[in-house]
Amino acid sequence: MTPKSIDERFVVVPAAYVFLLRDGVGGPEVLLQLRRNTGFMDDHWAAAAAGHVEKGETAYDAARREAREEIGVDDLALSFVTSMQRTRGGEPIDERIDFFFTARSWSGTPRIVEPEKSGGLEWFALTALPDPVVPHELQVLRGIIGGDVAAYTTYGFEREETHE
Repeated sequence: MTPKSIDERFVVVPAAYVFLLRDGVGGPEVLLQLRRNTGFMDDHWAAAAAGHVEKGETAYDAARREAREEIGVDDLALSFVTSMQRTRGGEPIDERIDFFFTARSWSGTPRIVEPEKSGGLEWFALTALPDPVVPHELQVLRGIIGGDVAAYTTYGFEREETHE
């Protein structure tokens, strides 16, 4: 087998996601943001803060930066949840590696910082999530609810995998 040139290799795009969690009256709650005017999964509920990992940045640093830029909070006590390798049905585009975090403490009051990209910011009980939620994020939220999120997961491949 001939090695592929750098130009022929697929590109892996890293992103970081932050689910803010708190204790609510009926149990744990998660803060979700309604996507608008982004070009991807608009009108779907999603992690309150998420975005690409920039060159030279760790996923942890990206999660903190996105939380500051998108919902105006700092000093997050991040807990790593899972890494997810993701593709779109085997399309020959790029593939994604998503790093999911939760935070139960932070400084500041979460608010919409980019109103042109948001249709709302709301707390939801983990047992009563809105519809629709971005599908790959919903997979992680279900794992959080069930307490069985694997360290490595996949989404969009013919055979889904999870590994401790």
